Amino acid sequence: MMMDDIQDRLSSLDATKIFFTDLNGRLMSLPVNPAHLPNILRDGIGFDGSSIAGMAQVDNSDRQLFPDIDSLRIIRFNDQTLGCFIGRIFNERGLRSQADPRAVLERVVEHAEKEYGYRFLLGPEHEFFLLTGDEFGEKGHSDDAGYFVATPHDKGEKVRNRIISILAQCGIEFEKAHHEVTPSQHEINLVPTKPLDAADRTIIFNHVTHQVAREFGYYATFMPKPFDNQNRSAFHIHLSMTDRESRNLFHDADREYNLSTLARQFIGGIVKYGRETSLVMASTLNSYKAYVLEREAPVIRGWGLKNRSSMVRIPYTVSPQNTRIELRNPDPSGNPYLQIATLIAIGLRGIEEGLDCGKPDHGSTYSHSTNRRIWDQRLLPKSMFEALVEAERSKILPEILGKRIYGSYLAIKNADWEEHRTHVTPRELNKYLGN
Repeated sequence: MMMDDIQDRLSSLDATKIFFTDLNGRLMSLPVNPAHLPNILRDGIGFDGSSIAGMAQVDNSDRQLFPDIDSLRIIRFNDQTLGCFIGRIFNERGLRSQADPRAVLERVVEHAEKEYGYRFLLGPEHEFFLLTGDEFGEKGHSDDAGYFVATPHDKGEKVRNRIISILAQCGIEFEKAHHEVTPSQHEINLVPTKPLDAADRTIIFNHVTHQVAREFGYYATFMPKPFDNQNRSAFHIHLSMTDRESRNLFHDADREYNLSTLARQFIGGIVKYGRETSLVMASTLNSYKAYVLEREAPVIRGWGLKNRSSMVRIPYTVSPQNTRIELRNPDPSGNPYLQIATLIAIGLRGIEEGLDCGKPDHGSTYSHSTNRRIWDQRLLPKSMFEALVEAERSKILPEILGKRIYGSYLAIKNADWEEHRTHVTPRELNKYLGN
């Protein structure tokens, strides 16, 4: 599409915005005048990087945001129509910012393609809660429905359908949508796509979901576990690897479980580095409240065939071309660019190191986790502090994220932990005040 056509298209809209994320994965938005788009594409548009988590220091804070012209999508809400670009961040020297999460994923994907000829198809499961307000508690539930329950008990079907419709209008197709296990919980899966596009779609999906929920009088949250004794919302990532001719490299009909050597090595890397990368996959204090037995969140590091208690699952599939892995420990509170980049990078490291994933999990892994030691290397971290220690010790995480993001990310997460560690909670008062 020519620049004049793009400007004409955008000029009739209510707003044009450039989206990007901070290190936490929080959506940032910069509205721009489409009349100035040629200049913005050439020169970028300046902003204060020091005011965004992990982006820049106050004494060197000027950053330039460039829209990726190929990322343009038109999003039509009831009350406004937006033109949305995904942004790329550069520093004052005109170089790609080392604090841009999107650049991390771009680098990892480029390395896989350039060095090995590997390409990826990726489809996350998007789970979220629809609540009656932002005051959490049992009274906040919008329904008491469960897995696959239909209307009228499923109060969120109209919301899901509206989300799906808006996404379809901007070229994002869904695969399936349904009510999830927990009351008020929903899932929408988008069709698989390239890793960078999958991450871009994720931040658009989250934005659309928040906006549509408000249209219907609900509050959408991607907080992993807002309720005690209930399943969490996850961000399961389905991933297959192909060569340049689109042949699935994870499938081998002549090998056990129909998994190729490359697939076993890829899984081996995920299992080996699962603990030290947990802080990226599960990045908030709340994330670790979900790693409990019998709640469909993985606890032990391992892999299984069709096993939803495993960290890495091999879903049943009829077509060899659909052979894939499903990573089950990420949740939607993280940064999708960093999560997807980390998954691909540790899988590639498994191939480079010639690792083997060993035997699959048999039966529920929860039965093997009851004798857990306080600090247990077999299992995923059970707290943010444990994940922080593992990330600080890690040698591969700074290689994946780059030293700049790695240092800033750990500092941000450690500050979260310290705030939590030193804060007196209502639960403590209820339990100990009478001592």
